[in-house]
Amino acid sequence: QVQLVESGGGLVQPGGSLRLSCAASGTSLSIYEMGWYRQAPGKQRELVAAVTSGGTTDYGPSVEDRFTITRNNAKKTVDLQLNSLKPEDSGVYYCNVRPLFNSPRRYWGQGTQVTVSS
Repeated sequence: QVQLVESGGGLVQPGGSLRLSCAASGTSLSIYEMGWYRQAPGKQRELVAAVTSGGTTDYGPSVEDRFTITRNNAKKTVDLQLNSLKPEDSGVYYCNVRPLFNSPRRYWGQGTQVTVSS
């Protein structure tokens, strides 16, 4: 069972920046994919960014030029740098990992709130 602990988030003004961090535990194996999803009120959960153990990244279309995902394979951590934040970036951000390449099973963090407002 993989456990995820998130940190970061909070209230920021439009144009500001935040950094989210997530640490995984409960497995001694390398984790194939680590990433972040978000969910705004009344909307479906959507991919923000993900990165594989080999360094391949995938970004949601609305954040690709503003957010950066990085990971530390040895520490099993994944960070998300959020720049040039907009009000529409507000929502609950969830850390997500897919430990195995050949399995669709995913684990989720408890979520951290990001609010972009003046």
